[in-house]
Amino acid sequence: MERDAGMRTWCFRLGSGLLAAAAATLAFGLTEKPSAAQGGKTEVLFNGKNLNGWYTYLQDIGKNKDPQGVFKVENGVLHVSGQTFGYVSTEKDYRNYRLSVDFKWGEKKWPPRENVVRDAGVLYHCQGPDMVWATCLELQVQEKDTGDLFLIPGAAIAPAVDVLGRRLGGTKDYTRGVKFADYEKPHGEWNTVSVVARGDRFEHWVNGRVNNVGRNSSHTSGRIQLQSEGAEIYYRNMVLEHLD
Repeated sequence: MERDAGMRTWCFRLGSGLLAAAAATLAFGLTEKPSAAQGGKTEVLFNGKNLNGWYTYLQDIGKNKDPQGVFKVENGVLHVSGQTFGYVSTEKDYRNYRLSVDFKWGEKKWPPRENVVRDAGVLYHCQGPDMVWATCLELQVQEKDTGDLFLIPGAAIAPAVDVLGRRLGGTKDYTRGVKFADYEKPHGEWNTVSVVARGDRFEHWVNGRVNNVGRNSSHTSGRIQLQSEGAEIYYRNMVLEHLD
C-alpha cells in the first residue's frame, strides 16, 4: 500500500533481518511453520466458483457494483484487474485464526500506479464503514515489500500495536512496520501469505517464513479484505483455520 508523498507516514525499520527474526522467535516462541489450529475447524473462504460469502467495494462506485469487471472468478481463481481501487470483503467478522492466501502478479498496471511497483494487500481486523481504505491492519502485498505491516486509520484512527518493543499506530496517519526480509518469489510465480491473529498478537508469514510480528494490538477482530490497487493480481486457496 504505497502512499502519496504528501501523506505523513512513519516507517519503523526493524534493523537486521536476522537479528529481528531471532528476537521475534525468542519473544513469540515461533517455529518453522505458521501456528496451527488446535481443535478448531478449517473454513474455505473462497469456493473457486463465485464470491459467496464476500462482497465487492470499489472507490467512487460503491458496494456490489462492478461495471468494469474488476473482480472475476476464472478457473477456480479470483482474477483482479486492478483497474479501480477497492476490495473484496468477507461478509463476516473473524477473530483468532490463521489465514492463508495464495497470490500471483499479472502483467497489467493502471493509473495512477502504472509506472511504479505492483501493489495490493491482505487487510484484516477491518472495522467501520466501507471506504478506501477502512480501519484495519494490512499484510502488505507489494513487489519487494510483501509482509510489511500497515496500520490504516480509515474513518477513525489507525490501530495501535507493539512491534519488537515499539508502539506503532494509534493516530490519524498511516503507519508502516517494515518486514524482516524479502521472501517473495519471482514475478509470475505463486506465493503464499499467512496472517496468524491470536488475541492481541499477529504474525505475518510469506512462503512459509515469518517476517513480521506484533503484540498488544488494539484491534483483534473484523472483516478480511483483498485489495485491488492498480495492479493485476490473482488470488486462490483462501483458507482460514479457527484457533479457538
